[in-house]
Amino acid sequence: MDNKKSGFAGIIGRPNVGKSTLMNLIIGQKIAITSGKPQTTRNKIQTVYTCEQGQIVFVDTPGVHKAKNKLGKYMVNTINSAIKDVDVLLWLVEPSTFIGAGDKSIAETINKLNIPVILVINKIDTIKKEELFKVIEAYNSLCHFDEIVPVSALKGDNKDDLINTIFKYLTYGPMYYDEDTVTDQPVRQIAAELIREKTLRLLEDEIPHGIAVVIEKMKTRSDGSICDIDASIVCERESHKGIIIGKSGSMLKKIGTYARQDIEDMIETKVNLKLFVKVRKDWRDSDTLVRNYGYKDE
Repeated sequence: MDNKKSGFAGIIGRPNVGKSTLMNLIIGQKIAITSGKPQTTRNKIQTVYTCEQGQIVFVDTPGVHKAKNKLGKYMVNTINSAIKDVDVLLWLVEPSTFIGAGDKSIAETINKLNIPVILVINKIDTIKKEELFKVIEAYNSLCHFDEIVPVSALKGDNKDDLINTIFKYLTYGPMYYDEDTVTDQPVRQIAAELIREKTLRLLEDEIPHGIAVVIEKMKTRSDGSICDIDASIVCERESHKGIIIGKSGSMLKKIGTYARQDIEDMIETKVNLKLFVKVRKDWRDSDTLVRNYGYKDE
């Protein structure tokens, strides 16, 4: 008989509630990219947490939003397919008693599901304890929750509580991944996402939604000393291209410097990163280009 538990935990929530930050905290390293802008996460990302109790495979989904183009539709399909097959669902919310249309729509979806649901109230470091009870009351009026766990993904508060709570709803059985695995994402894809994260963080608000990053080449030299990476940042407008490159290439250089540091930390090898900028008009509305840039329905 297996003495360890294993299973899948889906994470759902509106954009910017901290899903990726929470997952990175639990895994103990950076897998999912974070930024203050909506739609930072575009793919379903699986990360794997293994400990003495067993293994939790986390499925992080894009923030729930209304689809406005082909890329948006892909993201909504990703959410729907991700929550179908999990053993327990974590609904991540901010500590506010105001419940908007996005959260009401999530509540409707959750009420149709037949799986345990844990309400995870994030960012508790930003409110007083007495306010927390009002938040719990507001969400309890929308749904039945099997558990409610307040956390701070940024500060790491109540991380162990949350992990123990998830394990309560998993069954005994074999592991899905070996214990060294932290993600099912290919290294190339994480590298592309890390470059996109820096672009999101450094650029003006109107550009980042229309940005994709494609790794054209990724090869470690024969002596193992350096990994050469060529990557293209794809944008939708000529005017955006100029902003991404910056005066005398200054912005592109900054994006490259920050991204290279993160990629080196991830692959534990020196990186020689070359960035290029391409314009592909309205690529988010092209099925072919959306697929080519790595957003494929499973």
